[in-house]
Amino acid sequence: MNDSHEMHQGHHQEEMKKVSSHQEHSGHEMHGMSHADSHAGHVDHSGHEDMFRKRFWVSLVLSIPVLLYTEMLQMWFGFMMPQFAGSQWIAPLFSIIVFIYGGVPFIQMAMPEIRNRQPGMMLLISLAISVSFIYSLAALFFNLGEGFFWELVTLIDIMLLGHWIEMRSVRQASGALNALAKLMPDTAEHVMPDGSIHTMPVSSLKLNDIVLVRPGASIPADGVVADGESDVNEAMITGESLPVKKIVGAKVIAGSINQDGSLRVRVSAIGEHTALAGIMRLVRDAQQSKSNTQILADKAAGWLFYLAIGIAALTAILWTIAIGFDLFTLERVVTVLVIACPHALGLAVPLVVAISTTLAAQNGILIRSRLSLEAAREIDVIIFDKTGTLTKGEQGVVSIKTNGVDENHALGLTAALEADSEHIIARAIRQAAQDRNLYLPVVSDFEAIKGRGIHAKHNGKDLWVGGPRLLEMLNLQLDSEILEFASSAGKKGQTVVYLIVDGKIFSAFALADVIRPESYTAIKKLDEMNVQVAMLTGDSKEVAKAVADELGIKLYFAEVLPEHKDQKVIELQKQGKKVAMVGDGVNDAPALTRADVGIAIGSGTDVAVESAGIILVKSNPLDVVKIFKLSRASYNKMIQNLIWASGYNIIALPLAAGVLASAGILLSPAVGAVLMSVSTIVVAINAQLLRRIDMAK
Repeated sequence: MNDSHEMHQGHHQEEMKKVSSHQEHSGHEMHGMSHADSHAGHVDHSGHEDMFRKRFWVSLVLSIPVLLYTEMLQMWFGFMMPQFAGSQWIAPLFSIIVFIYGGVPFIQMAMPEIRNRQPGMMLLISLAISVSFIYSLAALFFNLGEGFFWELVTLIDIMLLGHWIEMRSVRQASGALNALAKLMPDTAEHVMPDGSIHTMPVSSLKLNDIVLVRPGASIPADGVVADGESDVNEAMITGESLPVKKIVGAKVIAGSINQDGSLRVRVSAIGEHTALAGIMRLVRDAQQSKSNTQILADKAAGWLFYLAIGIAALTAILWTIAIGFDLFTLERVVTVLVIACPHALGLAVPLVVAISTTLAAQNGILIRSRLSLEAAREIDVIIFDKTGTLTKGEQGVVSIKTNGVDENHALGLTAALEADSEHIIARAIRQAAQDRNLYLPVVSDFEAIKGRGIHAKHNGKDLWVGGPRLLEMLNLQLDSEILEFASSAGKKGQTVVYLIVDGKIFSAFALADVIRPESYTAIKKLDEMNVQVAMLTGDSKEVAKAVADELGIKLYFAEVLPEHKDQKVIELQKQGKKVAMVGDGVNDAPALTRADVGIAIGSGTDVAVESAGIILVKSNPLDVVKIFKLSRASYNKMIQNLIWASGYNIIALPLAAGVLASAGILLSPAVGAVLMSVSTIVVAINAQLLRRIDMAK
């Protein structure tokens, strides 16, 4: 991965370099500026932020004498400064210092734009301040009239302030990587083979090492619980607010917080192979990747340069014809160039990108491709793979029918018989009893009846659990109610098992792949967002219809082989539909790749899914709804910012050129810089408002 990237194409092209949160630049000198000024930059751009902040305050202080000894300002505000030998040189000398200290860096940063033939904001600023500086010196030494040193220094001050605000905004918006990096502890308590515990750097851990994680400590590496039991807070990784119970054999994620119990964890992944490192890579890549809107903004910056040059040239020609080329004409030209600076335009999209990817990561959504997130707002149909996505991918008790006995009593007896079995049906029945907190009675004389079921005794009574073949063996017939229940379950593709006590059928249990509770809400919300939901499964038509009917899904595809899933995507695309596909990223890879937006279930910690543009850390269908919300909200913010960033030019450029000069309305270079900075601030604030989106609703 390339850890350094260009945050703004045609805007700070080589000025702003990102690095990973664990590395520093060496010799990061901002195109000729001293190393001391630039500081080795981190992902938060703190070096650039500090540089602009320091230069702004120094330049502002140095500008005060210039303003105080400007005759025009003295006349406007009705004050007089002491005059002494050489006082006439105060404004020019301090202006020269401000230009060198605060203005020359902009010229240095314009060099890459010239070399790459990609004109942008830096070149426009450089033109404005250079023309202002040169003309003012010429006016001073050749009696061309009054220069405008005060406009020059205020222009530089405002440009430095705007850049400081921008760097600060980008740093704050891109704070996700720093926040993730801080989750990792620096040291781990390594449990040696003799049982002793040694504190060692996390970087020294090896696979299969055992580490002790005390209550309140961060887990230093991905692993499996080898001993102990505790609740673990994984909110910062998965977005899940409730602590997750961890027992022996459970997987844990590096960076998550252990709560009340001690755990001994066997390390299964370290360094760049941990889930947290994978999440950081995806967040960083997403912030680096460009969307169509950002590409449009880059092009707009280039167009604006040529537009500014054209209008500036036309302004110079027309005013020269009208009144001659003088200070007023040059002031109009400079103001046009200042107003046209695409500073806010370069900030409009990257800020939204940084904030949206941060929001996504905080909600367990990892964006691999910005284009995928942007395309999500246009999706017409979303296809869910059934097993493991809309359903839990495991058998569960979905309904119970009893024959005149208490339902919980029947379930408890059945779970007691299945206590020692590892069959998927046995696990499902035990889980159902556990979910109801049922007491399991003691059974004895357990016996497995091959191919038919199990037998045991309880309080002197014979108990059996099994399916239709067990009924055949015992020569039992179903009564009408149980028969109707079994028939209905069979039509839905559900498995039915029976509890028999002393030759009488006590109850019947229907088992199926359990639908996730979140699926119901997700389907409803997607319908409200005018996104059609389709379901794809390799199961029988009966099973598919049962699940689809239960969830209210009208369009479903059954008995589809994994290698044919992408054909269903193509069918919908041929109808002119924009299609999203949600699957597990393994056997669904062709369909995920074929879809306009591929959304892969990350299986908890697997973030290395290459076939999808968006990855869900949790297997929660409600997170898909969050994707659509975030896509629509972030796109709206981008468009709003582009309008704010360029819209003011449409009004300000004619005013800067002097079209309303006859009405006494003129924009000075300093006022033009103020307008540009205001636009930048509005864009930054508007982008920050994206954080107010409620992803849970």
